[in-house]
Amino acid sequence: MKKNAKWIAAALCLVVFAAMALGSGQADSGTAKRVVTNEEAETEASDTDTSENSNSPADVMTAIDEQVLVDQDGIVVTAMEYVTDSIFGDGIKMLLENNSDKDITIGCNALIVNDYMIADLFSAEIAAGKKANETLYFSSTQLEAAGIKNVGKIEIYFHIYDSSTYDTVFDSECVTIQTSEYANMDTTPDDAGKELYNRDGIRIVGKTVDENSFWGTAILLYCENNSGKNVGISVNDMSVNGFMMSPFFSTTIYDGKKSIDDITVFSSDLEQNGIEAIEEVELKFHIYEIDSYSTIADSEPITFSAQ
Repeated sequence: MKKNAKWIAAALCLVVFAAMALGSGQADSGTAKRVVTNEEAETEASDTDTSENSNSPADVMTAIDEQVLVDQDGIVVTAMEYVTDSIFGDGIKMLLENNSDKDITIGCNALIVNDYMIADLFSAEIAAGKKANETLYFSSTQLEAAGIKNVGKIEIYFHIYDSSTYDTVFDSECVTIQTSEYANMDTTPDDAGKELYNRDGIRIVGKTVDENSFWGTAILLYCENNSGKNVGISVNDMSVNGFMMSPFFSTTIYDGKKSIDDITVFSSDLEQNGIEAIEEVELKFHIYEIDSYSTIADSEPITFSAQ
């Protein structure tokens, strides 16, 4: 049953990864709208459209030096080379060695590229005494959304656990890889849009509304965390055109890092309430510490529209 569950989980990961890629293509089709507050709609007409930042990271030839990333408790992870796949995009090919006496699985707690939190597609099971060649891929959709063309710095927090019991073997400290493009990497925050929240080091900017995303409608957000804590952000009490929604949104941002993520409103929710176009959105942000889940802040209701 556990093996079947893992295959199912892997299949779901592939579906989500494909959905993200497809969603990115649809967002480039011209259907995305900028997010502006109702009060300042007239002054936002001159904001730069984020479609200008859709350069592909594959346009740049990037390389890394072979290097050991983890060597602990018989587990050795070595970065071998920087690769680009026509389907999955850019990634790091790694040699994984399990010199312990138990079967283990290696995954990631966090992947950070050029200081942006980026989703990964990576999970590798290695039997005791065996090795494996696997590739940790970055979400090309999120790289493009963040305006990252030159990948210069990659930070990884590995999570190693027992494949049979799912008990944690250990979580690695942050390991950092500098690529050949380190001196040329993109570092300018892609924060064009309308500021929705800014308090105690947490800043959230609404960027676009895409009414034709893969699952329904997506509201793209830029989030920045300079609070001194690793935080999570979710959404409560969201309504569209006055009708309550059940949005899909949860993002984790480590201290000093940024993220580009979107709030998904499902097509079924919009259809059930007869909504053909997004006119007004109201929501509250819930911000919490990811280690303790203790609340940092709950925002007042925030109202904005797409123009």
